[in-house]
Amino acid sequence: MQAVEKHMKSRAITLSILSALLISIPSFSKAANAAPKDFEPEEKITMEVYRAANPAVVTIKTSTSTGSGSIVTPDGLVITNEHVIRDAKNGNVRIINSEGKTYSGQVVTTDRKNDLALVKIASSDRFPSLSFADRDSILVGEKVFAIGSPFGLSGTLTTGILSRIAADGDLQTDARLNPGNSGGPLLNSRGEIIGVNKAILSPDGRSNTGIGFAISAPIAKEFMTRSAAISQPNKIASLPSSSSPTPAITLPTSPSRTGERKQLGVILNPNSLTVYSVNPNSLASRMGLQRGDRLIGLNGAPLSDAKQIVDYLAQNPSSALLSVARNTGITNYQIKF
Repeated sequence: MQAVEKHMKSRAITLSILSALLISIPSFSKAANAAPKDFEPEEKITMEVYRAANPAVVTIKTSTSTGSGSIVTPDGLVITNEHVIRDAKNGNVRIINSEGKTYSGQVVTTDRKNDLALVKIASSDRFPSLSFADRDSILVGEKVFAIGSPFGLSGTLTTGILSRIAADGDLQTDARLNPGNSGGPLLNSRGEIIGVNKAILSPDGRSNTGIGFAISAPIAKEFMTRSAAISQPNKIASLPSSSSPTPAITLPTSPSRTGERKQLGVILNPNSLTVYSVNPNSLASRMGLQRGDRLIGLNGAPLSDAKQIVDYLAQNPSSALLSVARNTGITNYQIKF
């Protein structure tokens, strides 16, 4: 009997403890389904920025790196950092959207000086996109929001303020940025891109001191404008002569039987005429062009400007002789269009 009573007491104590634990566990069901009105005004702004912007933020992967990017046109043009895609083989990357869907992407144009790049998603899908803030609306002290994939954790949101605008236009923020945030958007409270996140101030190269940097929206917009002609299919690039950007050039050949314009398939630095990357299964790939090759001659005449190639190919010639320097040697390629 005593044993039974002892067992009953023990069970009662156990149940009491369990009951206490169950009672002490808060219910999150209400919070999970709460309407925006249940939150503070500042919280609602943060939630709305994330809800509106996150679908247009992507993770970008190469074989050696992971970064972030923002979709800036409905047809899938993504802006990111040049250093995020620098090691992309033949300019090919993987792009993962907020729903976890993976797409192939192709580097379209780069600007190493400003650490910017454009990547085109290889898909006919229509995508949510972000817009850029006006220069006059980027003000020190405003609240900012960073979304990206720090350490591969996609869709991560951090907040802070715009701490400083440098003389060169770089933005400084105390929003927590980490490796993987590179290329992602720094947003204002309207969900507009005010900057492209690019770096952190870190004594050891990894840890975050609370000081991050972004390329400002005006510089990013200027880069996009400069690259507009070459980021669209079947367009002939009118290349700038400035040595700072490194835009891609689309080198068209004669129209194919289907009416589509063929392309040489290289991304080229217009100042040095050095091949940045070669698209797979392209004419350039079949010719054997490689990254690092330098175009030095066209039809026996020296090349000094990428526009010379663009203008020549715009005439739909039947052939061309392209001279290419590789290491210490020079190779002449006879191209039949």
